[in-house]
Amino acid sequence: MDGMNQTPGRDAMDGADPVHRTDTTHRTGAARGTDARDLAELDVVVVGGGAAGLSAALTLARARRTVLVIDSGEPRNAPAAGVHGLLGREGMPPGELVRTGREEVSRYGGVVVADTVTGTHRDGDRFVVETAGGRSHRARHLLVASGLVDELPAVPGLRERWGRDVLHCPYCHGWEVRDEPIGVLASGPKAVHQALLFRQWTPDVTLFLHTADAPDGEQREQLAARGVTVVDGEVAGLLIEDDRLCGVRLASGRRVALRALAVAPRFLARGDVLAGLGVTPVEHPMGVGRYVEADARGATEVEGVWVAGNVGDLMASVAAAAASGAQAAMAINAELMAADTAAAVSARRSAAPAPGVFAAPAE
Repeated sequence: MDGMNQTPGRDAMDGADPVHRTDTTHRTGAARGTDARDLAELDVVVVGGGAAGLSAALTLARARRTVLVIDSGEPRNAPAAGVHGLLGREGMPPGELVRTGREEVSRYGGVVVADTVTGTHRDGDRFVVETAGGRSHRARHLLVASGLVDELPAVPGLRERWGRDVLHCPYCHGWEVRDEPIGVLASGPKAVHQALLFRQWTPDVTLFLHTADAPDGEQREQLAARGVTVVDGEVAGLLIEDDRLCGVRLASGRRVALRALAVAPRFLARGDVLAGLGVTPVEHPMGVGRYVEADARGATEVEGVWVAGNVGDLMASVAAAAASGAQAAMAINAELMAADTAAAVSARRSAAPAPGVFAAPAE
């Protein structure tokens, strides 16, 4: 997911002025030094510096748009050892992926700063983005790619093991725990599906019913046919040995050996920064959390406001999040191009002599 490989913690850029921007006097796209005053008017501000945000910024910078990425440095996936399923970057540590992405954006003149967006509002035909660092940035378009927050089930120890041996996505982590005993913590209606899915990676899957409803007859038949063990009772805690998950403890006192535990978090999009523009996260149709509604391009109900990555697609993988960022960026550039063209036509008409008025050519 997008949040599974967002930015590392704040680094040497924290509090620093922006480092590069496009020098439009060079068709090569070379960059030169700048300062914060150059960022008063921008084509696009991107909120969030993960896969979606950086992918969007790269596409926009290569389109010679002035683009600023504001990243709060609050990674969803800090504990994860590597990014998986991203062609050409398989296994790359999340922090390294972000550093590489930042370098690529800067190479084409984009700017990435460490700061936290505290609010947004409209000022005429511009969007104003306020930050905790006291900065105010104006842009023609606004793209929010700030990811999501995982709300985990209320079992002691889950948060501490999250992203290591407490997992949720088999496509992100399944290979690394293949053939190991895996538990699935049932806390919602998708638990049976999750257990059957993890069965693809290991023959040793245990479904802990925990707080979820018991499977119906058809589901029990499916689980039995695939050799998935079903255990009644709530999970009260995790068993840790040598900093590794080795099992779970049930409320009854029973212990079950495991090497990984799959859970189903509630996904909460980080979309509150858009409240000042009348855009707020809503409940997802599948009941898995809250997201910001947008069309296939990432356009929200407010013209000029866009989302990419997990803000608009709670289940997006890293690759899908990056793709959505690029797609939104291309749509934004097309709209900017249309606006630029309309302005140029209007200016040309205003400068043209009135019909019937003779205009002598300049000597």
